Amino acid sequence: MALNDAEVRKQIEHMMQFIEQEAKEKVDEIDAKAEEEFNIEKGRLVQQERLKIMNFFEKKEKQVELQKKIQRSNQLNQATLKKLRAQDDHIKGILDEAVKRLGEVTKDTPRYEQVLKGLITQGLFQLLEPAVTVRCRQQDLGLVKKVKVAAIEDYKNATKKTTEITVDEQSFLPSDCAGGIELLAKQGRIKVVNTLESRLEMMSRQVCSNIVMTPCLTYIWTKIILK
Repeated sequence: MALNDAEVRKQIEHMMQFIEQEAKEKVDEIDAKAEEEFNIEKGRLVQQERLKIMNFFEKKEKQVELQKKIQRSNQLNQATLKKLRAQDDHIKGILDEAVKRLGEVTKDTPRYEQVLKGLITQGLFQLLEPAVTVRCRQQDLGLVKKVKVAAIEDYKNATKKTTEITVDEQSFLPSDCAGGIELLAKQGRIKVVNTLESRLEMMSRQVCSNIVMTPCLTYIWTKIILK
């Protein structure tokens, strides 16, 4: 049965509407999928950039903390060096004063006799030799001869050993020496230096680093005189 023109147009319009509807649905489906993929990609990129920013600031915080530690360490080192320089200057002044006062020891003859006896006895303990030569300043020759017997006795009582002391009357300590003695054994191959200057130097090395500065001079002086 033949269709008239109106029916043909109606069917064509119906087909066009159907095609348009399908096309619209397809477009909506594509748009929805594209929106979904866009949101997923956007979220991934945002998260990726967020991690980059977090890592960047975390790195910056570590750098700042490291700089703070370095700065604190530098400040501490500078303070320590300043303290050590001040301590060294103070100790140097103390030692300079102690050197000036070394000559006072020899002016007090009774005390200087005890100092010489102690220095000789200590040298004997260090050498532990049966024969020892003692060298002194020329002006101390009489005092050394006087105290050597007592030094030998102290050495014998402490070690149960005997020794013979020969006082060198040909060779003396330098005239600018503050005092004290040198002990020699084995024909001069072994020597113990127990001058007042050497005692001061030894005491300053052993003591000053562990002593409060104010009593340092008194402590050194006591060590030189009594030890």
